[in-house]
Amino acid sequence: MPIPACQRRPGARRIGLLALVPLSLPLLDGAALAQQRPAITTLQLEPAPLASLPPAPPAIGLPQLQSQLSCPALQQRVQAVLGAEAGVWSITIADSRGRLLADVNGMRPRVPASNQKLLSTAFALDRLGPDYRLATRLWRLPDGSYRLTGEGDPDLALPQLQRLTKLALGSGGSTGEPSGVVRLQIAEEPKQAWWPQGWHPGDRYYAYGAPITRLAVTSNAINDAVMNPPSRLQALLQKSVSQQGGAVQVSLVPATTPLPPDAVLLHQEPSAPMHNLLSLANTESHNFTAEVLMRQAADSWNLAQAQQRTTQWLGQQGLPMQGVRVADGSGLDRANRLTSRLLAALLLRMDQHPYGRNYLASMAVAGQRGTLRRLYVGTPLQGQFYGKTGTLTGVRSISGVLLTSAGPRYVSAISNGAYQPNTTIGQVLRQAQQTQLCPG
Repeated sequence: MPIPACQRRPGARRIGLLALVPLSLPLLDGAALAQQRPAITTLQLEPAPLASLPPAPPAIGLPQLQSQLSCPALQQRVQAVLGAEAGVWSITIADSRGRLLADVNGMRPRVPASNQKLLSTAFALDRLGPDYRLATRLWRLPDGSYRLTGEGDPDLALPQLQRLTKLALGSGGSTGEPSGVVRLQIAEEPKQAWWPQGWHPGDRYYAYGAPITRLAVTSNAINDAVMNPPSRLQALLQKSVSQQGGAVQVSLVPATTPLPPDAVLLHQEPSAPMHNLLSLANTESHNFTAEVLMRQAADSWNLAQAQQRTTQWLGQQGLPMQGVRVADGSGLDRANRLTSRLLAALLLRMDQHPYGRNYLASMAVAGQRGTLRRLYVGTPLQGQFYGKTGTLTGVRSISGVLLTSAGPRYVSAISNGAYQPNTTIGQVLRQAQQTQLCPG
């Protein structure tokens, strides 16, 4: 079955040209990948309007997820839905008071696939705020040369490059060079850091597995991944300068190279604001964006440091951390381990967060939007479940916030080896909607 490109969302503001693979469909490993190639798409995307969301919960402090079950009736219903497959599932359901309404294998670590993005986006929103923008900057150095630095803007494209090169040319070129010749440094991460080590080698050739770099034109993807982003960027810069009647000498420097104290910032190109980036990561499950957000929130593009700081932040939120392992920011690394109880507790915590509305607005919506748009259409779940999907071969996860007449339910369901996971998750969510099962 071919992997289709994401569909455009009519009427939405354009964010940019991005190569995406919706993770509501399987990311295959090994030989199967050779027969499946995702197509590029022009994504039009906005987060859900805040006005259309349910009202913010009252200021009741920060409830912690309880460890004891409090709704035997719902627990029995969930166990009946799972039946003989219970061993391959982890499911947790909680309410806004932190009551643990149902829990099956909730503390058993499992491969979460793209439910991992719920961690990296929460971390980024908390640390950076909803108005934060990634920046691509052009600096003039004391010797008259220039340096281009970036923070991984997934929407960086030719118009931004053309503005940057025009500014460099307009500043008079580089000292000591013939008129019109610009000496430009590209500050970038080393090649060994472009992919998390646990990403399957086959995945790295496809758009969803594109390398994670600071200066990533169209998220380092065209139809497939761009395997040498600095080389492509150099060619694009040279072409842009040439079209403007100049010449450029491009060199590559490590991103860790400090700027001279008297370097001058000539111009910066901002990305879309954080709430748009969150929506790109959570609604459309864009791996590149999730990876960048985790690194920026950690204030380090060293992946080991970013993993450690993400884990520390999760622990500081009072979440159940037993068995949790953060291997990347997107969930493409199969070394990630999460529990459904951690995810339900995180959703509860974020719904009480000052930026909780932005977090909820960034998610897909059952039967309406993003990777959930084709699921549960025409059922009572349509428009009532805001969630994040995750899919790898043999892995299916859906976690999010279910709106009910008795308030929100925080639901996390992770399967590693289920037969018809979407159907099972839909049945679990329908049971969670039956608020009479859990009075009080």
